[in-house]
Amino acid sequence: MQLDESLQIYIIESRDLLQQMEEALLTLEQNPGDEEKINAIFRAAHTIKGSAGLFGLDFIISFTHVAESVLDKVRNGEIEVTEEIVALFLEVGDFISKLIDHVAEGTTPDADTLVVNDSLIHRLNVYLEAKQTAKTVAELPVATVTAAEPGAVESMDTAETGCWHLSLRFGPDTFRSGMDPFSFLRYMNTMGRIVHMVTLTQALPALEEMDAESCFLGFEISYESQASKVEIEGIFDFVRDDCEIHILPPHGQIQHYIDLIDRLSNEDMKLGEILLKCGTLTPNELEAALAKQANPATGDKQPIGQTLVNEQLVQPAVVNAALEKQRQVKETKNAESNYIRIDANKLDELINLVGELIIAGAGATLISNKIGDSAMNEATSNISTLVEQVRDSALALRMVQIGATFSRFNRVVRDVSKELGKDIRLEISGEETELDKTVVEKISDPLTHLVRNSMDHGIESAEVRVAKGKPAYGTLKLNAFHDSGSIVIEVSDDGAGLNRDKILAKAIDKGLVSPEQSLSDKDIYNLIFEAGFSTADAVSNLSGRGVGMDVVKRNIQALRGTIDIQSRPGLGCTMSIRLPLTLAIIDGFLVGVADSSYVVPLDMVVECIELSAADYESSVNDQRNFINLRGEVLPYLKLRDEFESKGEPPARQNIVVMQYANQKIGLVVDKLIGEFQTVIKPLGKVFENVKGIGGFTILGSGSVALVLDVPRMMQLANMESIKEQALLES
Repeated sequence: MQLDESLQIYIIESRDLLQQMEEALLTLEQNPGDEEKINAIFRAAHTIKGSAGLFGLDFIISFTHVAESVLDKVRNGEIEVTEEIVALFLEVGDFISKLIDHVAEGTTPDADTLVVNDSLIHRLNVYLEAKQTAKTVAELPVATVTAAEPGAVESMDTAETGCWHLSLRFGPDTFRSGMDPFSFLRYMNTMGRIVHMVTLTQALPALEEMDAESCFLGFEISYESQASKVEIEGIFDFVRDDCEIHILPPHGQIQHYIDLIDRLSNEDMKLGEILLKCGTLTPNELEAALAKQANPATGDKQPIGQTLVNEQLVQPAVVNAALEKQRQVKETKNAESNYIRIDANKLDELINLVGELIIAGAGATLISNKIGDSAMNEATSNISTLVEQVRDSALALRMVQIGATFSRFNRVVRDVSKELGKDIRLEISGEETELDKTVVEKISDPLTHLVRNSMDHGIESAEVRVAKGKPAYGTLKLNAFHDSGSIVIEVSDDGAGLNRDKILAKAIDKGLVSPEQSLSDKDIYNLIFEAGFSTADAVSNLSGRGVGMDVVKRNIQALRGTIDIQSRPGLGCTMSIRLPLTLAIIDGFLVGVADSSYVVPLDMVVECIELSAADYESSVNDQRNFINLRGEVLPYLKLRDEFESKGEPPARQNIVVMQYANQKIGLVVDKLIGEFQTVIKPLGKVFENVKGIGGFTILGSGSVALVLDVPRMMQLANMESIKEQALLES
């Protein structure tokens, strides 16, 4: 793997970790005692920092190290989780994301970024310095344990100084073996410097009982050296079998061990192997600990990590880091066995190739039908079936759950509600609903505007809500579900709803409608999508400039979608966005008008019926564009008239009954051709604003068929006025 590929993976994974960190912080704000979330936040920062070291990203390492130090104290219970801490780390996450952007762009932080860096580090250091003030200069390091404190050394699990700490207990046969304990101490000074030493004499017996050839000495030593633990242990190789030796690293060395563990490759390793590789444990220490664990006489059934801590061979923090590394490796291996990362461009190329395969397959089927060979017909039929399965599988690769998009709004709701001074809670449902990745990417901005609009305009202040008998807090809901081959996304609130009269008055004032016009509630509500339209009394950071809702509608229509408003005065408002599941390939229904072919989405087709001669005459003579379909008024459009097709209509015409968003419309066509796998291709810029057309496709014959945009066709049909006409006639 090339370095740039590795760096790209680091960027992607860091952004994923920052998203997880943000979600955990928002959850932690509501439940400060959630230790799992605290650990998740620490792991995210820890992993980002550790991986940054592989690429020499010092500006990320230095900043994240300070944040990680604070998180470590939060994790250990030294710092309480408060709203201020959560707010600070949300800013920290945003800033790390900005640093990752610099990495992605291949740039270094500019002066403004460094100012933010220094400001955040200063705010983080406040929490670190607050904990340090509890310590006084009078506190003695661990190395100054005296004989009057025989139990103090045994309870020690770390050296809080910059020196190694050695706890030596020479065995009684040391002298008999020809060894001089002080010769080892003198040799230590050749590899470093003994800063402090305490001689322990508790083991000395009474004078009349003492054997002069036996050694009863013990030492607690504070040792300054650049040597490794293995090298220091090697000093005592000749007396190891008859001595008890514990070597604890300097306090700063512990973090070094943890960093080394983070940088180890993602291999399956046992705990002892990890500790050996990072240098915190020597082979002799591991061998002795394993022997003790395996010896039935000792009754030591504890995990090896606990044994090493109990024997004071390794610090708990280092063991925890090694266990965390094991967990991460296991999760990574499990994830790698189920998922692989694919460049989105490669996926798009695959969809394009599948589309071309479908077109080529349709051509082969057409030729086969003309030849009339039964064997060839069967072969092309089998190929068509396989191509359809390949198409479904390829499209499934691009389907993603909308939950990831929804979850980002937890942060939006939190920040905006604080800015507005309102208590607003977000409820999410339908997050498992899947839709095309391209649609997900393009719907995020419209959703953001709708959410902010609901919070600013819809949900009232706490005082107003209480006066109306509502809860003081407002509720904003995001919901998604599938319906008739489409996905519906709802943004709803329990606020005041839209003010019909205020909207109408503003529209009249701006000249959008005349006072004499008779408009339905739906028409009035849709006026908010007009460019420059706003009912806000004052301009704020969030709204009031009349920019946004028109862009929302335009972006949704660009996705071949629609947006609908349902408002209940005093109770709330629901914005419903209806979008196609995919923008690339659909199951279509092919129809013909004169010499032209058209495709409609098969999922919207309810049934096909014949247009009777009487109904056709009524449409010609009385301009009546509806029929009575089993007691239901069915408006219809004649595609021949809409597209100004030449020639006379056939004696028998058909109506394709379509349903979209609980509304039905009929399309009058000359002939019904049948189901057709449709590869939707975009129209050129010249035709992109043609209403009622969503794209085109290429048929097996090489000719072009237009793909109809059914929602826009319904708008063209002016269905409400047609239904009113039908009611008047009845």
